[in-house]
Amino acid sequence: MKTIDSYNFAGKRALIRVDFNVPLDADRAITDDSRMTAALPTISKILADGGSVVLMSHLGRPKTGPEEKYSLQHLVPHLEKLTNATVTFSDDCISDDAVSASQYLAAGSIHLLENLRFYKEETAGDVDFAKKLAAHGDIYVNDAFGTAHRAHASTAIVAASFADKCFGLLMAKEVANAQKLMSAPDRPFTSIVGGAKVSDKILIIENLLNIVDHIIIGGGMAYTFSVAKGGSIGDSLFEADRVDKCAEILAKAAEKGVQIHLPTDNVIADAFSNEASQKLCDSSAIPNGWMGLDIGDDSSKAFAEVLHNSKTILWNGPMGVFEMTSYEAGTRAVAEAVATATRSGAFSLIGGGDSSAAVKKFGYTDDVSYVSTGGGALLEFFEGKELPGIAAIEG
Repeated sequence: MKTIDSYNFAGKRALIRVDFNVPLDADRAITDDSRMTAALPTISKILADGGSVVLMSHLGRPKTGPEEKYSLQHLVPHLEKLTNATVTFSDDCISDDAVSASQYLAAGSIHLLENLRFYKEETAGDVDFAKKLAAHGDIYVNDAFGTAHRAHASTAIVAASFADKCFGLLMAKEVANAQKLMSAPDRPFTSIVGGAKVSDKILIIENLLNIVDHIIIGGGMAYTFSVAKGGSIGDSLFEADRVDKCAEILAKAAEKGVQIHLPTDNVIADAFSNEASQKLCDSSAIPNGWMGLDIGDDSSKAFAEVLHNSKTILWNGPMGVFEMTSYEAGTRAVAEAVATATRSGAFSLIGGGDSSAAVKKFGYTDDVSYVSTGGGALLEFFEGKELPGIAAIEG
């Protein structure tokens, strides 16, 4: 991959697509700045070369144009603190004033553009919009792995306007870690797949069947697999139209010698609530009026044993509704087992989204090999799809 290390940015303006889609509280304060800190090596290298930086990003999902709560202006004070640089902010991303601010940007300084998604042309991949964005820089740098699976104006289309274009250090690290698992993983290789819906993870599971030794399945999607095996799941979440596909996946796994590990016991509740009545139950015999919301102790121990014996681990998706303290034990146990395996020499890749949130919540961020910033992008990478944000640079 051609990265910023191939360039000297002295006297150059780097237009960088970053992923600053960070969570904000009701007072517009940043509650998790990991996506911002992940971009610092790229920003710092360019500034140290004597270049200037123009940053563009989205924040949230604004529906009808500019919305104050989604303004990137809320990030300016923290960005100045992180970079120890002067940050200029423009309340638009393509206006004449914004472009002028970029053109006269002093070396060693940063210009942050307003939320790209205040324009519908961004997500539509509009060519004219992309050309207007391109006026902000001399070199285009894509360092937003979390949006690399989208053919948006700022992630893919804008690259065509630049003779000089490359990946940032974060993007390069993300791809290198993902490729490590796809090409030559140490074995046994175990993938943990969780979350609510089978339909969200079917393609990745089918692709993983070709490269892993074990697949641990938890979360809401496990109940559809349970039904495929003839189990009773009460009022638990499941997808009736995916039962046959789950049965097919189980059969394919058996043919390929891949061991699929499903929960044997669950924490069930009589309502979707932290305060509901709860009890442990066999996974295949959940009574009507009750729903599974976490894996049980036996499942946690069995999954941990598999993980302790693994040399490569990919984790995407929680084991239960870990946001509620009553149903966090299973996800915590898996996080602990992944950390323990990593300390014993395994390589562990945490696949963004809820998995990243879980290792952070339980204090294991520094005990795993790599925490990805891109949930959806990483999934599509493992599904074998071409990511537009990568193809636009390499093509």
